[in-house]
Amino acid sequence: MSGMDKDIYGAGEALDNPKAAGSDALSEIRRQINDIDAQLAPLLARRMDCSARVAKVKSAEGIPVLDASREETVIGLAAERGKPYGPYVSSVYRSLMGVSRELQRDVLHRPSPLARRILEAASGQPTDQAGAAITGTVACYGTDGAFCSRTAKLLFPNAKLLYCDKFSDVFQAVEEGQAVRGVTPVENSTAGSVTEVYDLILQYRHFITAGVSMGIHQNLLACPGTGLSDIRTVYSHPQALAQSDGFLKAHGYEAVSYSSTAAAAKMVAEKRDPHIAAIGSGEAAALYGLQILAPDIQANPNNATRFISISKELRIAPDANKVSLVFSLPHVTGSLHRLLGHFASRGLNLTKLESRAARGDGFQYLFYVDFAGNSGSDDMVHLITALDDETDDLAFLGNYREITVEA
Repeated sequence: MSGMDKDIYGAGEALDNPKAAGSDALSEIRRQINDIDAQLAPLLARRMDCSARVAKVKSAEGIPVLDASREETVIGLAAERGKPYGPYVSSVYRSLMGVSRELQRDVLHRPSPLARRILEAASGQPTDQAGAAITGTVACYGTDGAFCSRTAKLLFPNAKLLYCDKFSDVFQAVEEGQAVRGVTPVENSTAGSVTEVYDLILQYRHFITAGVSMGIHQNLLACPGTGLSDIRTVYSHPQALAQSDGFLKAHGYEAVSYSSTAAAAKMVAEKRDPHIAAIGSGEAAALYGLQILAPDIQANPNNATRFISISKELRIAPDANKVSLVFSLPHVTGSLHRLLGHFASRGLNLTKLESRAARGDGFQYLFYVDFAGNSGSDDMVHLITALDDETDDLAFLGNYREITVEA
């Protein structure tokens, strides 16, 4: 056992029995840690210098920055040398590998093709930064009086709205040029993500150009003169039914799915049946002549839904504050940890991280990520380049401005 080993293990014994060792045990251990750090920091600096030189060799020979096999070999060797603390040493070295890759990309300053495309879009002149410039047709999920309709009118006050019964119809309208933009819900704070919309974004490879987080107040709507005890069945969109599940169960109402909240309200108004009701907005009640029997029936008082605007073109406003992307990773140890390390090293704040099994690919997973940022920053260029290099498939969904409004 070396002298340093004796110092370390001796300090460990003192820590196990601090009363026997006296009050100076902690100070002595910290002194030893300081001595080790004084030797370790210069060695790490030398190692990083080697990583920087490796980057230049890789660049000259056209070798990718990431060499996963080499990294796993280095990590495994470090874990073996670091016994009995192998797993902890392994964790340190995984972080070290990530930092080394970040350094190499900084040295190379070689944006990936996707990063260059994003930079070009960010330096352009977006035509719909405020939405008022859009005077054509905008496809909108649902019908007039729905929360999505209100969002579309907020984003594009001068546009003509084309209402669609299905999410896929919104995307198809944009794809075929019937609409220049599409508006659809993408996530609710109570009911979760609208996974079909994410699937459609990937299918059509459309881009998000704007976002709205809207406070949602769900109301029980019925024909005038109807009482709570008269109602047997309540119709609404599945998300609205899920948000109001507690209220419905408490009153013993049957819940029936409908295409949208506003469509359900319109149907109730047309049938004039005192035994049915709808869940929807106050705007829908006023539009279709219904009374609000019970306001704010959603379970979560802070219930909110995120809506997005989609486009076939990549448009990035100068004041964009949110980025959305999707990437796939193999089901192997450390792959997600390696990717998330890029966000941490760049100080980027993740606001959403959700995984789903990729369709048709065994043990492949898609990760949906939202985070705060603007594509014009160096940190963003380095991040996109790293993700582009290290993921099997990266889909940049957009860099856009998201606002919060009350219902």
